[in-house]
Amino acid sequence: MLTSQIIMQVFHTKSKIVITCNKRLSPYLQQEVEALGYKITRSFSTGLELEGTLNDCIPLNLNLRCASQVLYLIKSFEAENPARLYKEVLEIEWEKLLDFTGYFSVSSNVDNETITTPLFANLKVKDAIVDRIKEIKGIRPDTGSDGNKAVVHLYWKEEKADIFIDTSGETLAKHGYRKIPGKAPMLEALACGTIMATGWDKKSPFVVPMCGSGTLAIEAALMATDKFPGLFRMNYSFMHILGYQEEVFFEERRKLKEKAKKDIDFKIVATDISEDAIDISKRNAKTAGVDHLIDFDVCDFADTEVPEGPGVVIFNPEYGERLGVHTKLEATYKRMGDFMKSKCKGYRGYIFTGNPDLAKKIGLKASRRIEFYNGKLDCRMLEYELYEGSKREPKISE
Repeated sequence: MLTSQIIMQVFHTKSKIVITCNKRLSPYLQQEVEALGYKITRSFSTGLELEGTLNDCIPLNLNLRCASQVLYLIKSFEAENPARLYKEVLEIEWEKLLDFTGYFSVSSNVDNETITTPLFANLKVKDAIVDRIKEIKGIRPDTGSDGNKAVVHLYWKEEKADIFIDTSGETLAKHGYRKIPGKAPMLEALACGTIMATGWDKKSPFVVPMCGSGTLAIEAALMATDKFPGLFRMNYSFMHILGYQEEVFFEERRKLKEKAKKDIDFKIVATDISEDAIDISKRNAKTAGVDHLIDFDVCDFADTEVPEGPGVVIFNPEYGERLGVHTKLEATYKRMGDFMKSKCKGYRGYIFTGNPDLAKKIGLKASRRIEFYNGKLDCRMLEYELYEGSKREPKISE
């Protein structure tokens, strides 16, 4: 537990930091965190751990593309039931962390046999914080479910409980530019993970036929120009913790602005047969400030103009969960294979799908099958080496 003196200086005191992400994005999140110069102490399927201060959480929030939340540990303890949980939370000096005239919310991840709903655990944490502040300050702080101010997070598994400050608040997995989601959009954090998994060099063509609301193409353009999610957001939960110095945030934001490039010297191509999809993509790209970097076109995917390679071409087609569309999609998946084989020579091709049966219709042999989740759906991103001409086997000398 952080002591009284330390609690007053959380922005400068090291504690455990847990960065969460969607399942199977952890390897890509790890690449990002290590690139920022942090040493990871533990990684797991939905995140990783490191040591740092609350000030360290500021660049993490602003720079990470694949993360969901950045959590800073306040206290770990044993709690066999809600009464013990309340008692332990009540002992934390919340009056030195939270503005008693402000607002806070509580989130949780709970797996304890005495709890039938996480909302009850949230309520016990909320009650303890409110009772403590009311007792000491004589004022009851406002509480609710909105994550746009201070957020306290409870992780409670069996009898082990951790209380964190959620320094992010609203999820980092949404990057803030997508005002119009479109039909079945890919979450921005997932889009970044898939792009990183391709090993794209950010210097060669990137082609997205069937682009939908444009997330993959937009994230590719943002990566190529070193534009980070912190440029699109001005409110985080860490701003609502006592001791926050806004100059630290603005210094980090200044660094992001200085890193960002305006132009690229290669093509990013996004096409879709739907005029509405391309219109939404263009609007989202404009909000992200990268509309001038992407060649948009309304056409059947097979008519997509593919720049001379090498490069990356990536499809995120429908998976065919609805009845009656499966047969039609079989033909579409076969056409995707034909398109890559005939028009994308010298490229690496990728098809992201949650339907292994449809994937068999592509007609190409995948060199890799990269595991992802899209929401709760188990998915694969299939990689295809699209060689110039035929791939020749090396001759074996006798």
